Amino acid sequence: MDTKAKIKDILVKLLRVKVEELKDSVTLQESIGVDSTEMVEAIIALEKAFNTKISTKEISKLSTIDEIEQVIQSKLSKV
Repeated sequence: MDTKAKIKDILVKLLRVKVEELKDSVTLQESIGVDSTEMVEAIIALEKAFNTKISTKEISKLSTIDEIEQVIQSKLSKV
């Protein structure tokens, strides 16, 4: 499973949305209605799934699937 597919799988299960709703450039907070608590839960789940740590500075930049993938890919390439 590639990185983007894994991210979407985690978010589908956690946010209880359909995978079709998770378009790559969809803003999670505005388009899907993800609140701050759900976003924190999503970040924790992603950190566990990819065995990485996402900084507070990086978290503030995460609003789309593409942005999440970019941050995770940059972390994975450093390992």
